[in-house]
Amino acid sequence: MARKPRLAAGRARALGVPTRGTTNPNRLRRVDRWMTGTLSSFLAGAADPLVVDLGYGATPITTVEMAARLRAVRPDVRVLGLEIDQERVDAGKAVADPPFLDFRRGGFELAGARPVLLRAFNVLRQYTEEQAFEAWDTMLSRMAPGGLVVEGTCDEIGRRCTWVTLSAEGPLRFTLACKPSAIETPGDIAERLPKALIHKNVPGERVHALLAELDACWATAAPFAPFGPRARWVETARLLTERGWPVLDDRRRWRLGEITLEWAAVAP
Repeated sequence: MARKPRLAAGRARALGVPTRGTTNPNRLRRVDRWMTGTLSSFLAGAADPLVVDLGYGATPITTVEMAARLRAVRPDVRVLGLEIDQERVDAGKAVADPPFLDFRRGGFELAGARPVLLRAFNVLRQYTEEQAFEAWDTMLSRMAPGGLVVEGTCDEIGRRCTWVTLSAEGPLRFTLACKPSAIETPGDIAERLPKALIHKNVPGERVHALLAELDACWATAAPFAPFGPRARWVETARLLTERGWPVLDDRRRWRLGEITLEWAAVAP
């Protein structure tokens, strides 16, 4: 039975349990690229550009990479990496550059920080659905007014990813991202659905219908295969839009292997 989130012992009183800690350089490049593109205006307009990376793993490399990428949008961004495991925090401290990049012990309570943006990747897979929704509520309650949470999952090398963007009002949008040459069909991404959706990939649920429609569009787009997997993905996204799905992005994002939809399209 999965353990319920708890207050870990120690001064930080960090809420949650440690993840496996696996990480790799460049693993989260797709979500970072999406944030620096789709959320560029949001970040540029933030009164206090504090961003939290929750549960960065055994090494701080993906936090360091995110900080560097966000600086292209907001040069004065401050990034705070949070981990429950003190050894992981110590590894982060070794590369810290406060106040622009720092590391602290903390969990879903965000260690007292009130960020405008929070990235939580590969953190909730070990929890039950109920616990994952509770974690959403806890994180959102700690955000700065108008803040956004980006919570998702990816494979070990970052070629298959999904994430949900949330605000205080709840989930806003759902994004799939992949390297099109690394999939047989879009349905391959199902194994990396976020906790809120992964058990809903069954007939009768919206996310199952979405993935089935994506596979059908991918099959219809087969004539584009000679132009490369990326061209086939773009045509797949165009067909999905044409069939009435609430796609929020356009060809510029599709060429990067992304598709973003309104959350209502997949909500359980």
